Amino acid sequence: MDSKKKLGLIGRNISYSFSKKFFEEKFKKLQLGHFTYDIFDLQEIDEVNNLFSDPELLGFNVTIPYKERISDYLDELSDEAKEIGAVNCVLIENGKKIGYNTDAFGFEKTLKIHRKPHQNSALILGNGGAAKAIKYVLNKNGISTETVSRNSELNFENLDKETVEKNKIVVQCTPVGTFPKTDECLDFPFEGLSKDHLVIDLIYNPNYSQFIIKSSQKGAKTVNGYYMLEQQAEKAWEIWNFKKK
Repeated sequence: MDSKKKLGLIGRNISYSFSKKFFEEKFKKLQLGHFTYDIFDLQEIDEVNNLFSDPELLGFNVTIPYKERISDYLDELSDEAKEIGAVNCVLIENGKKIGYNTDAFGFEKTLKIHRKPHQNSALILGNGGAAKAIKYVLNKNGISTETVSRNSELNFENLDKETVEKNKIVVQCTPVGTFPKTDECLDFPFEGLSKDHLVIDLIYNPNYSQFIIKSSQKGAKTVNGYYMLEQQAEKAWEIWNFKKK
């Protein structure tokens, strides 16, 4: 009998989860009855210490609001996670806790499928853990970036149509418009968008956020976060299963 192997997701107020369904279907398909995937809803990040005391825990994914704060509780970071400054996947190997960033992998795959040659500068909306991974990938691919957030120099108050016109990639990294608040939408000058734009919204639930709907009405090519999510999950699975061999 194989010993139990536990995986999961840590975050705050995360009753819904793509990851749980994704991994449970994977375990079923691969006939891995000894694997489980749980939701660990932590009100405070230090509660993660209780998880680390479980000898059957192989690792976990990390979501809002802990992607940046989890590093303080880990022994080591991958080069990528270190450079990005955010972790969304943790491997526990022989008691050692190692942080990785698989968001970067998932986003890069998405970008390579949809980007056109003329799209070489980007606006990143938001500045949390996911936005940091996006910035890292865009810069790695020679795309210049400007961040728009509530507290940055370029913010949602002063972002104008002209700035949107000249940046042909827009990546929406905030949770605004996620289920159940699907009617919400960022304040954004959509009139600056055109058919030359690529708009990627990291939200996957709903499939079409208000941001995606309004962008596509202006003719922009729009992509949601589903493929990125799927790819980062596959990469996490690879880390949990093959790094320790």
